[in-house]
Amino acid sequence: MALILPIAASRRGACPSLDAPMQTGDGLLARLRIKGGRLTPTQLSRIAALAGEHGNGLVEISARGNLQVRGLTPASAAPFARAIGALATIERGLVVETPPLAGDDPTEIDDPRPLAGSIRAAATLLSARLGPKVTVIVDGNGKLNLSSLKADIRLTAIGSGQWACSVGGRSDVILRNDALMITLRHLRQIADLGLAARATDLPGAAARPHRAQSISPIGTLALRDQTATGIALPFGSSDHAALAALAEAAMRHGITEFRLAPHHALLATGAPPAFAAAAEVLGFVTAPADPRTRISACIGSDGCASGHVPARTVAARLAPHLAPDTTLHVSGCAKGCAHPRPADVTLVGQPDGYGLVIAGMAGDTPQALLHADQLESAVAHRQG
Repeated sequence: MALILPIAASRRGACPSLDAPMQTGDGLLARLRIKGGRLTPTQLSRIAALAGEHGNGLVEISARGNLQVRGLTPASAAPFARAIGALATIERGLVVETPPLAGDDPTEIDDPRPLAGSIRAAATLLSARLGPKVTVIVDGNGKLNLSSLKADIRLTAIGSGQWACSVGGRSDVILRNDALMITLRHLRQIADLGLAARATDLPGAAARPHRAQSISPIGTLALRDQTATGIALPFGSSDHAALAALAEAAMRHGITEFRLAPHHALLATGAPPAFAAAAEVLGFVTAPADPRTRISACIGSDGCASGHVPARTVAARLAPHLAPDTTLHVSGCAKGCAHPRPADVTLVGQPDGYGLVIAGMAGDTPQALLHADQLESAVAHRQG
């Protein structure tokens, strides 16, 4: 394993990885890009144990479906990386993402995995010239898709042999046989602008938002020949002991595979109904209607030097009071890392309380300053 070189959280454009964990308020954070996003229950159990042994025991699944381990130290990061490397295959280089049910989603128009694999292989040398946040999404356009995630280049199946190619807000219809060549051309154009460049920096780019049209990953999902049960980590985070118990429950119920999914989710293929019940007892989100699915929260002051409030603790307290059909973002500070988009209600940690933003983002000017005892009433009624 190569030398571990931590990166500062303040470094613009940086992304944590297994080889280069990021310094945070509670130690080093390592992001694990598991190959294919698939883990056996045994692997998940072992990762949970390693998180407790080498970190502070907190394991996260990010909004994009990446596994993260918190609280590593300069001394523990290297042995942790070696243990993970022996346990699972870690992807490096250009980020090329496909939906978690790719190839098994009966509603997808085309299987995106062959094209994604070709792009990943062809861009191996080019990836060194691209910034770590540059992302390609290859989406078969099934019901559980990646339309809610941002991408520099988005390829979406739209018909027989046809794909929509979106780059920097511009979209064209291309043929499947041309997709690899066109994607590489766009990646070279981004690379030519430097390591800080994104697709939005290309000439003619337009900041046009991409409309999300995916179903929730939580609950029972139909596959081609079986079903998957989707659960989520509350606010994207779990204690290692609870995650290990979840893996043990999966083994008891004959589950052989987990798939990491966006929105902090884990999909268990072939899971019986009893598994969801066991996951609920352990504190995981098991129902699409759970109010926690409509709340975004960073770790806040519990693990970030910028945080003024313990955002996830506050979010858990407010979840039972959240008005129906209302989205809530509890942010430790004005950076808004957990949800860089507008929410119906945003509570922003400040030195003297909570800034209240309605229908906006954490960095917007608050309409009011609230004290801790005013938060329940602020989220209990539909705002705006």
